[in-house]
Parts: sequence; structure tokens; C-alpha cells
Amino acid sequence: MAMLTVRNLPDEVHRALRVRAAQHGHSTEAEVREILAVAVKPETRVRLGDALSALGRKIGLTNEDFAVLQQVSDKTPAEPLGFE
Repeated sequence: MAMLTVRNLPDEVHRALRVRAAQHGHSTEAEVREILAVAVKPETRVRLGDALSALGRKIGLTNEDFAVLQQVSDKTPAEPLGFE
């Protein structure tokens, strides 16, 4: 697991982190990990699979529609590019 060192953290920020950690029942280090995780990987981020699924439901796609698409799709393997 990676390690991160933060230098020159103002005293008031460190105090606020300690207070916030105590309020949440965490160590200061655990609180900082949680803050960073929420900042860079928010729960509200759009996930591609979820977005595509929602789009399919919105326009009314059914399993039968996908079966038809699979029947008509071209199963011929693509030819690799040649660089002669």
C-alpha cells in the first residue's frame, strides 16, 4: 500500500483534522484517508455500466431486443492490419 507524507500543514488545519477524526471516532490518519477517498472516488460518480443499463431501461430495450441484435451481428473475425 502506498504511503503519503504531507508537509507544511498549517496548525489550524491539523487541529481541525484531529477534531473531525474524534467526532467520527477515527484516528487522524484514518480520517485523512477517508477524506481523500471521498474526494477522489465520490460515490456519486457515473459508472459506465450503470449509465448504459439506465439508458436501456429508459428507451425500453428488452432481452428480446438483445437477442435480435446478437442474431444479426457479423460474427466474422476482423482482419488484422497489415503494415507492408
